[in-house]
Amino acid sequence: MPNNLDNKSVEIINALKQRILILDGAMGTMIQEHKLEEHDYRGERFKDWHVLIKGNNDLLSITQPKIIADIHRGFLNAGADIIETNTFNSTTISMEDYDMASISREVNLESAKLARSICDEFTAKNPAKPRYVAGVLGPTSKTCSISPDVNDPGYRNITFDKLVTAYVESTLALIEGGVDLILIETIFDTLNAKAASFAVEEAFEQAGRKLPVMISGTITDASGRTLSGQTTEAFYNSIRHIKPISIGLNCALGPDLLRQYVEELSRVCETFVSVHPNAGLPNEFGEYDLEAPEMAKEIIDWGKSGFINIVGGCCGTTPAHIRAFAKGLEGVKPRPLPELEVCMRLSGLEACNLN
Repeated sequence: MPNNLDNKSVEIINALKQRILILDGAMGTMIQEHKLEEHDYRGERFKDWHVLIKGNNDLLSITQPKIIADIHRGFLNAGADIIETNTFNSTTISMEDYDMASISREVNLESAKLARSICDEFTAKNPAKPRYVAGVLGPTSKTCSISPDVNDPGYRNITFDKLVTAYVESTLALIEGGVDLILIETIFDTLNAKAASFAVEEAFEQAGRKLPVMISGTITDASGRTLSGQTTEAFYNSIRHIKPISIGLNCALGPDLLRQYVEELSRVCETFVSVHPNAGLPNEFGEYDLEAPEMAKEIIDWGKSGFINIVGGCCGTTPAHIRAFAKGLEGVKPRPLPELEVCMRLSGLEACNLN
């Protein structure tokens, strides 16, 4: 567990020991329902921007804050304890796709402030159910471990140091905006995650305060591995030294296919376990068909099987899904933290545990 945490952080840890906390659902799914066009993304401030910016969902925290606020409210009304900031692609690296790296800090700051205000609004209405903000650091579209050029295996389109610089800026802005936790999520490359984790610690030092950190990886397909090739346990071994408040899995797969990896993570993980899966696999139109009752049945089974401490939804999940999770998990005890054998836990693509 992290040390030197403030009272809010201790409150979160105590809550995790008492019940399963509910994370929100997919921001992108809810934005798509608004069927926004280029002019909606631009707003007045960016009406003359020199490149197309439709699809830059994080920018909506500035140009369409009411839409983002209403999405946050929808998930909180559904029973979410934790909402994620609209910052999945807000690093300078991701914002470069729209020639907007220069406003990365502002997007992170405004997104955090917006989520903070909505959470405070709900906590004030019901102090017995405090709501928390997770400041999201996405994986970026670049990978530190794998060459994007099949003809040049040694080539990289990003460096560890550049990732660190980008993540430090985003983290400092999220902290300034008032988040309660930092969530490094949708990790497909463990080296990217290490850069993010290193940056977060640097940001904590600069800010003079420490927040709980959540880390969530992605099993990309039925092979049971991340994109950079690690198994669930190898991924865990690679990042356990960071001592996050939780380690989890999200995205890529629906709950049926993800179950075995959630069970495996629950077995090997010394800290809390978080999961937010997709609403099934996308259909031929890129849409997600797994309805709330069917998905909730699997999620509730995870809870009753003692696999999880935090659960929410990724791609395709709506407030209806989150409401079904929250209702079905009422009174279900959270996964207890296990006492694992002390040993040397190493990893390459596979885990190597030496006792």
